[in-house]
Amino acid sequence: MISAVDSNVLIDVFLPDATFGPRSRRALTRCIADGALVACDVVWAEVSAAFPSVEAAGAAMRQLGVGFDPLSLDAAGLAGMKWREYRRAKGRRDRLVPDFLVGAHAAARADRLLTRDRGFYRTYFGELRLIDPTE
Repeated sequence: MISAVDSNVLIDVFLPDATFGPRSRRALTRCIADGALVACDVVWAEVSAAFPSVEAAGAAMRQLGVGFDPLSLDAAGLAGMKWREYRRAKGRRDRLVPDFLVGAHAAARADRLLTRDRGFYRTYFGELRLIDPTE
């Protein structure tokens, strides 16, 4: 089983967040026990901003067991289609293309997505199995 992971869960663990950190860590541990854990290049970039260097970010991600899995051409195209759907539905500007890239990557490359942002992903990626560490 391949689990894609969203930035918010990783940042909960790495910063650490007093409220969500322990739950996110437990959810990550469960996903790793079930198989591979991957993060797309967008998530990798967002999480890297929390570290003093690219090397430190990479070391932390590897130590946690997160593999780097870049977006495919198909996933990028799917993200664009979902973004267009969102904008045509008069979606507010609080959702940016990176959110759609993360969802499309998970839909194309993983069996499920570990995220705290389940409402958005359920709306635009309804076929995607979601795991919310807060549930």
